[in-house]
This record gives sequence, structure tokens and C-alpha cells, in this order.
Amino acid sequence: MRDLAAKSDVLIENYKVGDLERYGLGYAELAAVNPGLVYCSVTGFGQTGPYRERPGYDFMAQGMGGLMSISGEPDEVPGGGPMRAGVPVIDIFAGMYATIAICAALAHRAESGKGQHLDVSLFDSCLALLANQGQTYLSTGENPRRIGNTHPTIVPYQVFRTSDGAMILACGNDNLFGKFCAVAGCEALAQDPRFAKNGDRVRNRNLLVPMLAEVFLKRTTADWVRSLDSAGVPCGPINTLAQAFAEPQAEARGMKITLPHPVAGEVPLIGSPMKCSGTPVRHELPPPVLGQHSEEVLRSLLGMSAEDVSRLRAAGAI
Repeated sequence: MRDLAAKSDVLIENYKVGDLERYGLGYAELAAVNPGLVYCSVTGFGQTGPYRERPGYDFMAQGMGGLMSISGEPDEVPGGGPMRAGVPVIDIFAGMYATIAICAALAHRAESGKGQHLDVSLFDSCLALLANQGQTYLSTGENPRRIGNTHPTIVPYQVFRTSDGAMILACGNDNLFGKFCAVAGCEALAQDPRFAKNGDRVRNRNLLVPMLAEVFLKRTTADWVRSLDSAGVPCGPINTLAQAFAEPQAEARGMKITLPHPVAGEVPLIGSPMKCSGTPVRHELPPPVLGQHSEEVLRSLLGMSAEDVSRLRAAGAI
């Protein structure tokens, strides 16, 4: 590990705080070998603070970081209560924050020649992810309530049942609400002083939403989406994963790819969402099998012989 660190730009680890130091592989030890090393630690709670030694998982971070308190239906609604996201969003966002920090550290090293220790935690990432809801709390001192699929300050901006399913309507301003009403055949609502302005619609949410709910039940999701989309009103179906990957837009953007695999023959994968004009993403390598590249790395980067690699493998090191 020390030999690899001496020749590497970045080390990423997610052991508990202090674990690698016990093996002489902490930042201080490896920075002595390679002062330009960017050493990124991703943990549950960070390298400092009273919780630093506690293990952490995405589910815990969603709860402790406040995200679950604003996700889900209100307590008084059937099925209401705190709800975690359907995928490990905090794990993912912590990885993204780590990536941004690494890029920044490499840019700094290009100017200074110096590496540094990056400290990213799941808990911090969750707090940062609270965005407008977190800032609203800091500004007002009031805890936001769970409001399910509605928006705290925009109406209508939510899910509606249709005659054959459900869909999302997102009228982000008064002009879009007027366009929606024209398509829906309820132009009078856009002129009603109770609903003409967004602030009025927010105050009278409980009056307006039931009216709109009745209107939506008269047509299919596909019919609504087609009509509203033609009018420039933001909307969309609530797709299953099969429907999402089958969307013409997903196909046009190359979001489902297939790569050859040494064990499975070929594997379907999700394509990169990053579209770069000067350096287009190339999908070349499938997920590796365990240890697939160990020998290649050790022999090419460290110049080990076949015998050296065999000794490491026999010892269980790789």
C-alpha cells in the first residue's frame, strides 16, 4: 500500500476513523511518502466531533440528518410518517461531494504541488442536501412538515390520479397555471381571485386541489401528458423502471448500454449522465470481478514479478 501511495495521485478510503492509522496507512504516514497525495476519507460522521468513531450507514444518515423528517406523507394521513428515499441517496451524494473535493484538491496540487486530506461524511452530506428546506429552517427556526408529493410554496405542483394511473403536474408560475386551466377546460379557476396568484393558491390549497383532482380523473395519463406537453406545461407520468428506460428520451441519450463481461458474457448497464462535447464519455470497461486487475496494477505500476504477485496471493493480501 505504501508503494502504491508513493506513485498514486489519489487514495480513497471509507474505513472507520483510525482504522488505517493502526496499519501505518493514515494520511500523515502516506503524505510523508508522497507529499502530493490527495487522501480522501469518507465516513459516517467525519474525522472530528463526538460521533467520529461511530459507524454510519445511508439509512442512519437519512434519519439523523433530517431528510426523513421532510420525506413522506403527514402523520395524520393513512400511511403517513417518516420515509427514506428509494435509493441510498446519501451514499451517492457523499460520493459526489468526495469527487468534487478530489477534483478541487487536484487543481490545487497543480498550482502548489501539495496534496491534502479530504474529510467527507454521510451526516454532513445529508445536512448539505437539505437545500431550500434546510435554509428555510435556519432562517425561520421552524421545522418543515412532511407534505408528501406536494410543494411547500408552489401550487399546483404535485401528483394527481388520472383515469388509468397517476402523473405529475408542475405549474411553477401563474402563467403556467393559466395554460393548464386552458387545457383542462377550467379557465374560470385561473381568473378566480382565490387562485389567480401562486400565493393565493398556496393559501387556498385545500380548496383548489380537490377541484383539480376531479378534473384529472376524466382523462388518461397519456392524454393529459400529450395535451399539457403541447401547451408547454411541465408534466410527466410516474413511470416504472421498465417504462423509464423505454422512454424515447432515455434511448436517444444512451442511458442504457451493454458491455461484454468476462463471466456473464455481456451485462446491461446504466449509461453516464455526463455528456461532454470535447471529451465524450466512452463506455469500455464492465464492472470488474473481484481482484480482476490486481496483478495488472502490481506488475505495471510497481514492477512486481510474477513470483512477487504469487507470494501476495498465497498470503491472502490480494
